[in-house]
Amino acid sequence: MTFYTFAKSVAYGIFKPWYRVEAIGKENIPKEGGVLLCCNHINNFDPIVLGIMAPRPVHYMAKEELFKVPVLGEVVRKCNAFPVKRGMSDREALRKGLGVLKDGHVLGLFPEGTRSKTGELGKGLAGAGFFALKTDAAVVPCAIIGPYKSLRKLRVVYGQPIAMDEARNTKASAEQVTELIMSEIHKLIKEHQ
Repeated sequence: MTFYTFAKSVAYGIFKPWYRVEAIGKENIPKEGGVLLCCNHINNFDPIVLGIMAPRPVHYMAKEELFKVPVLGEVVRKCNAFPVKRGMSDREALRKGLGVLKDGHVLGLFPEGTRSKTGELGKGLAGAGFFALKTDAAVVPCAIIGPYKSLRKLRVVYGQPIAMDEARNTKASAEQVTELIMSEIHKLIKEHQ
């Protein structure tokens, strides 16, 4: 058993009953090949909840500061996260993210870059569009819906993969593709609130 599998089962045993987490649309995540999983960001627990409910292991970019905390840094690294410098273009993190997708894994991304203080969907950063355009990974929109309150239902909704052929063929910008991804996340929130 890998550390990731062990950590996922422990977290599942805690989060699933405490927040009554349910997943909708797991079948929308392709069983193999690179997947860019783009989700809204409402709580610090989002990466854990997204990871425990996804049918495949999820890799994340996490803020560099987490990796400097004793013990926590090693746990985060063993849970498929890699550091990103916030507030600037981090070429090493971009290369690592592209590698995750090109190697056929799942990259979980919160396009807003930081969690929403109001719970409302914010503006997405161009990074999501960058990864979508630079790889042939399936782009799956996702929404975490509901309050993080004990014994209240929290839903993780996976939408159908976004058709990316036109955007990739017409040389759409990373910003335009991010807007497309954010609009799909917005639709999921509206449909399932």
